[in-house]
Amino acid sequence: MSSNYLEFLDNKTMFYDKIDYTIIKKSWDILSKHIKIPYVIHIVGTNGKGTTGRFIASFLYQNKKSVLHYSSPHIIKFNERIWINNIDSSDELLQQAHTKLQKLLPNDYLKKLTYFEYTTVMALILSDDLDFLVLEAGLGGEFDATNVVKNDLSIIPSIGLDHIEFLGDTIEKIATTKLKSCDKRYMFGINMTKEIDSIKNKILKDKEEIVLDQSLNLAQNTNNIAIYLKNNLKLALNVIKYLNFSIDNLTLPLLFGRCQKIDNNIIIDVGHNELAANVIYEEFKNKKVILIYNSYKDKDYKAVLKKLKSIIKEIKIIKIDDSRIARYFDIVNTIKSLDIKYSDFNNEISKKEQYLVFGSFKVVEEFLKIKDKISKID
Repeated sequence: MSSNYLEFLDNKTMFYDKIDYTIIKKSWDILSKHIKIPYVIHIVGTNGKGTTGRFIASFLYQNKKSVLHYSSPHIIKFNERIWINNIDSSDELLQQAHTKLQKLLPNDYLKKLTYFEYTTVMALILSDDLDFLVLEAGLGGEFDATNVVKNDLSIIPSIGLDHIEFLGDTIEKIATTKLKSCDKRYMFGINMTKEIDSIKNKILKDKEEIVLDQSLNLAQNTNNIAIYLKNNLKLALNVIKYLNFSIDNLTLPLLFGRCQKIDNNIIIDVGHNELAANVIYEEFKNKKVILIYNSYKDKDYKAVLKKLKSIIKEIKIIKIDDSRIARYFDIVNTIKSLDIKYSDFNNEISKKEQYLVFGSFKVVEEFLKIKDKISKID
């Protein structure tokens, strides 16, 4: 097996055919004897996990606590996934974690752990003896790799339809598996539906609910951040207050790829499902944008584009060479069915237009890779 962590990960299975919890569980049974796990804040749900987790981790660090924030996927570099004490982890630190895992785990486990499972145990190794571990779930809940450790506090920013091939094709099924990951106590985000509330009351009846204080004054300079980020910020501040730390004079962290303005007329957002389209629509509902877009084939891109149609002046389809991306003609036929103007993205940006780069982490990643080669025309 490769001694370099990136080469090792490159040979890992990236996606599940089905979720198998046994190998990660057996691996943790071994690793738990060598790691002192911090207080675990588990972020589960559909959208808002990354931003809520980063707010919480940053605010804990600003309160002079040592903290690791584990998130996924990354946009540009793998190091983004494991953030420790206000910076992305270094290659040297990640290599140390990889080396330690190679020594502690049997070859059979090392071989069978998936990409996400292996990165999860890397994060667990690096959280050893810190004060806090902010652990973002992947696609799942009770059988997600991150749920292998007992959590002290579960945070649920939102729940919606996504990853239905693994989690179920109804809100009830998806909410049930996500909420079953809660071990002790939990806090919900803003604007949960009555259906989710009903499921919560059934699944989490023996757990402690920390009620969100929606009147909490944000206090930070939030005029230039998206509405959905403000909701996630309020949730994060409630967590910090619950943990008895100060919420005064905190600095907002940079949220890479979350409704981020990277040029005067270009905003990037890694959202990729209908729930994300709903919140993006609220940000742009009084504007018209050129949408630089593509989608994974397992997403309901028709629902996404239907929601965004009224703010779209034109769609520019960005080419992405990835087996997970929807077929070009399927995207085109969907756009045609919605009667939206479209063309291929030809690496040109008009200075007179407003652009939104949206559709997935992969869309944003591809755009940023070619950004310096893009021509700006009048």
